Amino acid sequence: MAEKTRYSDEELQEFKEIILEKLAKAKTDYDVLKAAISGSDGNDIADTSPTFKVLEEGASVLSKEEAGRLAQRQAKFISHLEAALVRIENKTYGVCRATGKLIAKERLKAVPHATLSIEAKEGLDL
Repeated sequence: MAEKTRYSDEELQEFKEIILEKLAKAKTDYDVLKAAISGSDGNDIADTSPTFKVLEEGASVLSKEEAGRLAQRQAKFISHLEAALVRIENKTYGVCRATGKLIAKERLKAVPHATLSIEAKEGLDL
C-alpha cells in the first residue's frame, strides 16, 4: 500500500473546523489585549486617590507593556492560523515542509498551524 501524500478532503474539513474555532478565540483574545493596551476597558487610574496614583501608574505601564507583548504573540498566532487555512485550500495542509511526509494527525490537532513533523522539528533543535 502506497504512503498517503496528503490528507483527504474530509480530513482537511475536520482540520479547518478546528482552526476556525481556534482563530475565533484568538481574535477575541487579541481584541481584549488591544483594549487593555489602549485603556478602553475603563480600568484606569483616573478614579483613584493621588496617594496610590504613582504606584498604579508604574504598574499600569508594566501591564500595558506585557499586554503589548501578548498582543504581538497573538497577532502572530492568528497569521499562522490564517496561513494554515490557505494551505487547506491549496490541499497542502499537513505536509511537513522539511520531509514532505504527512504530519501526524495528533500533532495537527494539538498545533493546527504546524508545518514540521515532530521528527523534522527535533532534527532542527539539535
